[in-house]
Amino acid sequence: MAHTFDELVAMQRAADQAHNRVEELRNQYGSPAHTSWTKGQSATYETAWRAWRDLDRDARLAVTEYAKDQGTSRREVEDALRQAVRHPEAET
Repeated sequence: MAHTFDELVAMQRAADQAHNRVEELRNQYGSPAHTSWTKGQSATYETAWRAWRDLDRDARLAVTEYAKDQGTSRREVEDALRQAVRHPEAET
């Protein structure tokens, strides 16, 4: 599946938001190694973690495919993507 660079940016932002949600839950619930979570907390965390994992995997695969399609290195695409995600005001 071919992706545009804008699609990669959107995918990475979604993965980053999902990661932020996992971190928020960890901060809210405490470390599972030191705190007993309820079944509901465990289910919520597991769902958030799986969403992050899946979104991140899909974004990484899309970056690899995009780099191959563009004839450039994955590193170059990742660098450009990181810049676009962190500094959206620089997008044209």
